[in-house]
Amino acid sequence: MIETDRLILRHWRETDAEALFRYASDPDIGPIAGWHPHTSVENSLEIIQTIFRAPETYAVVLKETGEPVGSCGIMFQDSLHSAEIKQGDAEIGYWIGKPYWGQGLIPEAVKALLARCFNNLHLNAVWCGYYEGNTKSKRVCEKTGFKFHHTNKDIASPLGDQRTEHFHIITKEDYNTSSKRKHI
Repeated sequence: MIETDRLILRHWRETDAEALFRYASDPDIGPIAGWHPHTSVENSLEIIQTIFRAPETYAVVLKETGEPVGSCGIMFQDSLHSAEIKQGDAEIGYWIGKPYWGQGLIPEAVKALLARCFNNLHLNAVWCGYYEGNTKSKRVCEKTGFKFHHTNKDIASPLGDQRTEHFHIITKEDYNTSSKRKHI
C-alpha cells in the first residue's frame, strides 16, 4: 500500500468490481488509452482477477470515500507494455474515472509510483506513453517530470487500429535532481 495526501494506492480486490465497472465502462476512458470499455460488473471482476493481479498494479482509492476511482501501475520488461523497455527500466500506466479528471489525482499517484520506482525498486529509468490526442495523459507526463523521448507512428493499438504514440522518460538522475530541487 502507498499513501499520498489524498489517495491510497492498494491492490485491487474482487469487491472493487462494481466501482471499477462504474468508471471503466465509460467510453471516454478506455479507448483513448487503448482498451475496450468494460461491459459488465463480471467483466470488471475478470479484469481484477487477471490483468490487475500484476504485483505493481494499484487501485487509486480516494481517502475521503474509500472508493477506487482509477488504476495505476508499474510494468516491467516481462509485462504487457508499449515502451521498448530494457532491464532496470519500467513503464507507468494510469487512468482515472471522468468525474475526477482535472483534480491532480493521477499526477499525485504517479509521483508516488516514481518514488517507489527509484527509491524502493532501484530502477534506472521509467517510461510513460500515450496515444496522440490523449492530452490529459500528456499533461500528467509534463506535471510529473517526464521528458519527451520519441514518437512511434502507425503502430497497432490493443484495439487493432493504427495510432501514433508518444513516449516520455524520466531517469533516476533526472528524478534525483528534481527531488533535490523541490527540497531546497
